[in-house]
Amino acid sequence: MKIVVTGGAGFIGSSAVARYLARGISVVVIDDLSRKNTDKNLEWLRGQGSFEFHQTDIRDAKAIDAILAKHRDANAVLHLAAQVAVTTSVTDPRTDFEINALGTFNVLEAVRKSCPKSIVVFASTNKVYGSLEHLPVTEVGGRYQIAAREHGVPETEPLDFHSPYGCSKGAADQYVIDYARIYGLRTVCLRQSCIYGRRQFGVEDQGWVAWFTIAALHGRPITLYGDGKQVRDVLFADDLCDLYDLCIERADVAAGRTYNVGGGPGNQLSLLELLAHLERRLGRSIPRTHAAVRPGDQAVFVADIRRAERELGWKPKTDATSGVEKLIDWVGANASLFAE
Repeated sequence: MKIVVTGGAGFIGSSAVARYLARGISVVVIDDLSRKNTDKNLEWLRGQGSFEFHQTDIRDAKAIDAILAKHRDANAVLHLAAQVAVTTSVTDPRTDFEINALGTFNVLEAVRKSCPKSIVVFASTNKVYGSLEHLPVTEVGGRYQIAAREHGVPETEPLDFHSPYGCSKGAADQYVIDYARIYGLRTVCLRQSCIYGRRQFGVEDQGWVAWFTIAALHGRPITLYGDGKQVRDVLFADDLCDLYDLCIERADVAAGRTYNVGGGPGNQLSLLELLAHLERRLGRSIPRTHAAVRPGDQAVFVADIRRAERELGWKPKTDATSGVEKLIDWVGANASLFAE
């Protein structure tokens, strides 16, 4: 078994790579190390086992072609490399487009030319559904909810790209789907929602669960964009990696399919609820300031994960409370990694 992982030194990528190395799987990691702290994840991975590493930008089509041509025997390509922040996409939309849309196109073309039998698992986003303005939002128990979507947002929800990030990832999402239809590639599109866990170096504009945790433990300022009643269905990274496994193992079922992937209705968490949890754990109040809601932000997003459960037998194992506790423990035990 051989797996190529783009973005393999990132938070989710390093979690997946470590899992494959522990199983004795041959792994090829592609990462340009441009995101802060990916070098720390790469150093940690080198202690987990031996793998081939390429410090390569997915915007470099020739380089990606050469790597995949060298690994025509790859069984799977896990495409996680991306520009991941909405705010960054607003300030620099060209770079966002080139990484997310063009970079994904480069990966798909390299697979088509060199290893068309590989299963390609693509990390898309819930942002392809936009702000869901057509769905009325109500407040219940100090958090927002969408009553019309009891089980969460399904894969059949109309696409509505908001923000340059939503457009770039949405374009990539559609390319991944169409390469299965037009070229017969075995692609799987996972529209992921709020992933969190160990080895996540969250920052203010991306990875809010980790960012709040890191900031609370290390006394850094926290800003709530909006009133803090916004809700997400949080998913622990280990559970996401379980789904990656199932997509590869059950490629006959997953190929050509799209799945909404998050914690589902049973793992909803608002910003205020996370802060309250952290305050209980730390035994002190956590100061915060408020600012206006950011462009493209959704008041509520909860994924309907029933398709993945029905077709692949997957559902989250880690509840939000225990998952956050695991993250707190990891941040607390690795204080040196967060020194400014």
